[in-house]
Amino acid sequence: MVVTFPTSLVLLIFMVSCSVNIFMADSEPVCQPAYPAHAIAVDEGDVNLLQFAENLEHLEADYFLWGALGYGLDEVAPQLVMGGPPPIGAKKAKLDNLTLNIITEFAYEEVAHLRILKRTVGGFPRPLMDLSAGNFAKLIDSAFGSALVPPFDPYHDSLSYMISCYVLPYMGLVAYVGTNPLLTGYYSKRLLAGLLGVESGQDAVIRTYLYERAKEQVHPYKHTVAEFTARISELRNRLGKCGIKDEGIIVPKELGAENRTTTNVLSSDADSISYMRTPAEVLRVVYSTGDEHIPGGFYPKGGNGKIARGFLKKP
Repeated sequence: MVVTFPTSLVLLIFMVSCSVNIFMADSEPVCQPAYPAHAIAVDEGDVNLLQFAENLEHLEADYFLWGALGYGLDEVAPQLVMGGPPPIGAKKAKLDNLTLNIITEFAYEEVAHLRILKRTVGGFPRPLMDLSAGNFAKLIDSAFGSALVPPFDPYHDSLSYMISCYVLPYMGLVAYVGTNPLLTGYYSKRLLAGLLGVESGQDAVIRTYLYERAKEQVHPYKHTVAEFTARISELRNRLGKCGIKDEGIIVPKELGAENRTTTNVLSSDADSISYMRTPAEVLRVVYSTGDEHIPGGFYPKGGNGKIARGFLKKP
């Protein structure tokens, strides 16, 4: 049996087919989100919040650059220093090839973070930072509640350096999680989300590196890698003064995922989402004073930018 269709129906099918073919041939794939015409890229209120992050990015950039390469931001990207003083006590660490490759990558990532932040919201001179072995030794002594003998030296070997790195990207991670809900501009959110993704990745690499060595003793001490991470996390919780927002790589089950694990490769809360900290909390920790109004620790004269300097003006 031969089925015939009305001429009008055949013509309609032909026109639709042509339209689809033309559209597919002429259109380009969409690779960017379509923001509303009235949307603000970077809101005025976002600027200080994003600039605050530059303090942490400066710390990581110079620490990683010096540890891996033996020189810092002044040589790699002097325009980003903006006249700020060189860090105190930074030097090249004794790293094996694996650790050297990891830290070199981290270092250049931090340079790029600083560049895009300063390009987007402007910047300030690099704050004075204490990256000396002595400063790290004081931090570790505070974590253990007594002086280690000999004093902890992050530049001594790969494991010591990675333990010291346990201190850094995580503070950026929790700071950015805390900042995200406060941003208004769509590009501000995109930028911070991108920074957070990489900071989280760095922290995960460091924690995995240390987790693989959790039961090893950190020469020449009798303390294991797991104990070092637990003590550092406990110290940061004490300094932050806002409860548990930091966990070592081995935890009791009540802090593990769904209260079922003691392994803790990633630090997260009861819902397995990242902890968050406010700028004040972050400063209490990185100053090692437990007080956002009293500088010290990694920032002997305090951080820069309106938020950090604003705390220094208050009693």
